[in-house]
Amino acid sequence: MPDTAPLRIATRSSQQASTQAGAVASALTAATGRPVELVFVDTVGDRTQADNVPLHSIGGQGVFVKEVQNAVLDGRADLAVHSAKDLTSDTTPGLRLAAFTERRDAHDVLVGATLDELPLGALVATGSVRRRAQLAAVRPDLEFAELRGNIGTRLSKVPDGGAIVMAKAALLILELTEHIAEELSLSEFVPAVGQGCVAIECRVDDDDTRRALATIDHAPTRRAVEIERAFLSELGSGCSLPVAGHVRGSGLDIFVADPERSTSVRHRVELRSHPDGHESVDADLAAARQGARDAMASLAGQVASGDGA
Repeated sequence: MPDTAPLRIATRSSQQASTQAGAVASALTAATGRPVELVFVDTVGDRTQADNVPLHSIGGQGVFVKEVQNAVLDGRADLAVHSAKDLTSDTTPGLRLAAFTERRDAHDVLVGATLDELPLGALVATGSVRRRAQLAAVRPDLEFAELRGNIGTRLSKVPDGGAIVMAKAALLILELTEHIAEELSLSEFVPAVGQGCVAIECRVDDDDTRRALATIDHAPTRRAVEIERAFLSELGSGCSLPVAGHVRGSGLDIFVADPERSTSVRHRVELRSHPDGHESVDADLAAARQGARDAMASLAGQVASGDGA
């Protein structure tokens, strides 16, 4: 007899997060017939929204997910919905990544002005060290400022004569794409691991929820994000450098930087497949890990020789 008990989704209460969770709820109900309830959770990242408090100073990646995960672990919710790019490379004990929704557009975008329109020394606001490093690699004249807050707050803080950087996926979710001045190249401005994707966790011993989530898991997105996460995992949880990894076409684009030395590396890993055309996931994961080692070795070599990007 099918389970008709409501599935409880833990999510942040921001407009973007709750909209993402609502889309997951609708998909689950359509696929399983079960009702779904949202359980709202505040995170450290939500409680520390001052522009002068950089994300990396309060924990960086993971500050928007831990309390949401705890709501599942302690039984207040059955599953947790996250922006995949907010997850650390380590799997949280007691939880499994049970589903990935189909990826939205992963581009970064400029709001306020295009890259060519920005005058010499223009101010660009972003809370991402990755985005700063990538922009500085092509426009070393730019100045940067912190940017925190929800989507509406960030859109209201475009500097005079400058721009802000955002994920296009966030604007797509909230139907705010009219604010985009320029879509940045995926190859030059490599997105964060998991950008544009929603990841869903449940408890490792909750087979009922796992089966429900399997109905909305998007296999191509899962493969891509698992490859990206393998690259990130190889760098280790202690890596504080700006990094990016994104599966695009038949390869994995990688970016690693040492902003203190104005040095960065772009690297592309060609992914492998069986002769019959089926993806070899294990081979691709191994290639992603090797790509991380190669990129870090190249970066170290540049730093040692004093060469910039």
